[in-house]
Amino acid sequence: MSTTRPLSPGDRGPEPGAAGARAARQVRRLSLGGASGVVPLARDFTRGALADWGWLPAATADQRAAAEDVLLVVSELVTNACLHAEGADELWLASDGKVLRIEISDHGTGQPAPRTPHRAGRPGGHGMFIVQRLCLDWGVVRTPGVPGKTVWAELAAPA
Repeated sequence: MSTTRPLSPGDRGPEPGAAGARAARQVRRLSLGGASGVVPLARDFTRGALADWGWLPAATADQRAAAEDVLLVVSELVTNACLHAEGADELWLASDGKVLRIEISDHGTGQPAPRTPHRAGRPGGHGMFIVQRLCLDWGVVRTPGVPGKTVWAELAAPA
């Protein structure tokens, strides 16, 4: 696991329009707490954001692959929150045109990590390995005194 650029959920970098902020930064947020069918809900929400941000429809195979990677990472992170962390509470997406950041907040106490050693032939347990392989970076942020955590991942925007 990497935590080289952890931003706490309340400190997600400069707000749009702030000094030094990139003009193209776009943010989307979806509350998932108490919802049913949260994995397809999160994928559909993410697909809509990608379309609004120009990732979809993809003009090239590389652009299509980049969008599919984002959808897969969202699916894996939300699924992990549902299976291991009492459910996903919120999905937060941000794009600055170069990097897309995904954050999933939950109320769980566990620490996500790729299964080691990774055994490709065994069923289950591949989610965080997939996240690690597809993302530029990922990590976990906890706020002292607040239950739960935020798992974040960053992927490169398509060229």
